[in-house]
Formats: sequence, structure tokens, C-alpha cells
Amino acid sequence: MIRERIADDIYVFTSRRYAHVTCGAILTKEGVVLIDTLFYPDEARDVRDFIENKLGQQVRYVINTHYHADHISGTWLYPHATVISHARCRELIDTVGRKGLKLTKKQSKEFANASIVLPTLVVREGELDITVGKKTLRLLHLPGHSEDLIGIHLLEDNVLFASDTMMPLPTFFDGDFDLLQASLRKVNEMMPDTVVQGHGEVILRGELNHAIGNHIDYMNKIKDEVELLIEEGLPRDSLDQISIESCGKSRIPLNGFVVDLHVANLYCLYDQLVDAEAARPGLNGHQS
Repeated sequence: MIRERIADDIYVFTSRRYAHVTCGAILTKEGVVLIDTLFYPDEARDVRDFIENKLGQQVRYVINTHYHADHISGTWLYPHATVISHARCRELIDTVGRKGLKLTKKQSKEFANASIVLPTLVVREGELDITVGKKTLRLLHLPGHSEDLIGIHLLEDNVLFASDTMMPLPTFFDGDFDLLQASLRKVNEMMPDTVVQGHGEVILRGELNHAIGNHIDYMNKIKDEVELLIEEGLPRDSLDQISIESCGKSRIPLNGFVVDLHVANLYCLYDQLVDAEAARPGLNGHQS
């Protein structure tokens, strides 16, 4: 686990074991706000031990940015904290999350003591401001990577914890292509000084416009490529020939894991476009 101090009272922790997933700690006089928890129990415990033993503080709130296990698996380590999420995130943790943890426990003894923790404070729509100490956290819905994802804008510091809305490669195979583009534009319009990505390195304000522009260009490029493949009647496995480099992205970030994410994007987009075409009304106004 890599620890980085990005302000006097803000830490970012990055996993060495799983796809450089991140979590963040905001220190206040009324306790710590922890944004996500990392995936593997040993790294999640390292975060907790640093906060409690090195800093001498307690976690008062844990915010689950979305239901994906790599972000929330360590929530159970904070039994006295209030857990916050989007309302849909809570539903998905209670269903998909329970099934996922059951499978993970079968696959790895590391997770033997892990358990599901359901958020008790939820955001249903719009935005929610929470004041802890002298820090104001604005929770806002940023769907697209997943339907339940929220970002956390620390207003006094102009730091945005964007979760997986921002990562080295935009991904929407568990979400929605158009919603992700809208959320990316929303992040850009907010003009944060610092963006903590859900995976990968922190982005500074001077880098943000380029990063988001590159993300949107990539998404438009893969859509053009997939549409062309469908128009030419090529088989689904032809998607494997569309390289990440040809779409304007590098295969290096996240130790190469972005290539798998790229392929997943292509197959998801192909299926969505084919289904949409099949659902289009025929000339007689009926479903064809």
C-alpha cells in the first residue's frame, strides 16, 4: 500500500496488490472521513492502523463511492463508523455484494472474517452536503462507470474524490456510455484543483482538461470502431483486433490491466449497439 499526503489533512492510499485502487482519508477535529477502503484485508488494515495508531484518530464516517468490491471490502473494519452511499449502492451491496463476498470467501482465506456492511445514510438524488469539523463534503451522483457512483467534493480544499469516474481508462461495462461522458464533463466543469482517481495517480487541475478530453475522445473512437464493425457484418470476436493504442490510449497504466478493461468496453458496447438495432421498429411501425 502506498501512502501519499496531498494536503495537511488529506491522505490518499493506493493499493500495490489490486489495480492501483485508491482510498482517501480526510482528517478533521471531529474524526476522520474515509472514502472507500481498498480491497485486500491486509492493505485495508494497514490504512486503519495508520489512522488509529500513527495519527491517533478514529474513523467517524466511511463513504462507499459505489458497490464494487475493490472499493468497499474493508468497510467491516470500522464497526463504529457511520457508512454513507448512494441509495442504489446500498441495494447493490445487499444483493450483488453479498453474492460476491460469498464467492470471494470460497476463493481466498484472506477474506474469512470479512462481512457485508450496509450504509445507514444514503443519497437518493441530487447532492448532499455533510459538514465534519470545519470540512464540507458535497456528495454528488456521477453515474456512468456504475449506476450508483458518487463523487465527494471537499469544498474548502477544492479536492474531488471522483472514484472510478476518473481512472486511467474510462470504463462503462457495468454502467452507461452516455452517462459516463456526462459525468466526465461535469467533473471538468467543477474545475477542482485536485482529482483523486478511483485507480491510479492523483490528477492536478492543469492536467484535468486534457485527461477528460482524452477520455471522451477514446470513448467516441471505440464507438466509431464498433459501429463500423457491425455495419460490415463482422463477427463479435473481431473486436479483439481493435487495439487500445489505435483508440488513443496506452496499455501501460495499472500494470497493463487497462487492456482487459478496454476489451470489456468493446464487447459491452457491441452488445448494446446490436440490441438497440434489434429493438428498432420496422418500417411498418412494429418491432422487427
